[in-house]
Amino acid sequence: MTFSPIIAHLMLFASLSLPLTAAAVDPATLPAIKVSKLGLYLEAKDVPDFIARQNGKVLFLDLRTPEEVFFVGAPTTIDANLPSHFVHYDQWNDKTSGYLRLPNPKLTAEFEKMAAAKGLAKTDAVVLICRSGDRSAEVAGKFGTLGYNNVWSVVDGIEGDLAKDGAHKGQRTVNGWKNAGLPWTYKLARSKAYLMQP
Repeated sequence: MTFSPIIAHLMLFASLSLPLTAAAVDPATLPAIKVSKLGLYLEAKDVPDFIARQNGKVLFLDLRTPEEVFFVGAPTTIDANLPSHFVHYDQWNDKTSGYLRLPNPKLTAEFEKMAAAKGLAKTDAVVLICRSGDRSAEVAGKFGTLGYNNVWSVVDGIEGDLAKDGAHKGQRTVNGWKNAGLPWTYKLARSKAYLMQP
């Protein structure tokens, strides 16, 4: 079957206008905590190419706490650290055997300021990354309720998933930004840091 040049060009345009999908991420394989209401997923290794294809119309946010960014490092290419939660050192969570982490009450307001400052429409891409894909999935849903319909969760995050067996069992060595050898730094630029107001 042959197509006229006009049909061929229309088919090419239609294929290029579709969002880049992360074919390697099958939502059915994700644990419930990593499932986003929007259903848009990337693996860390695919993020740089995805961002490059957006021609500057993308916002890449690290949702981890400032402590995580400071001690673990952050991707060099993030636009900003926007914590989805804060650690409360005066409260203990018996379930997680750690300090209590509560939602950032300014999350959506700060996000909308950042999106506006970058000149994004609600249809432009937003990429969210956290430690291992839990918080990014949750926050993608929150931003979706604001009308942003192109919000992607990085399912393996900065540190990746826990190894289930072998010499590194229980360690985050399976996947993720750092394990993929992608660029990261301990020295976050002030312009990308989340500075909390007193």
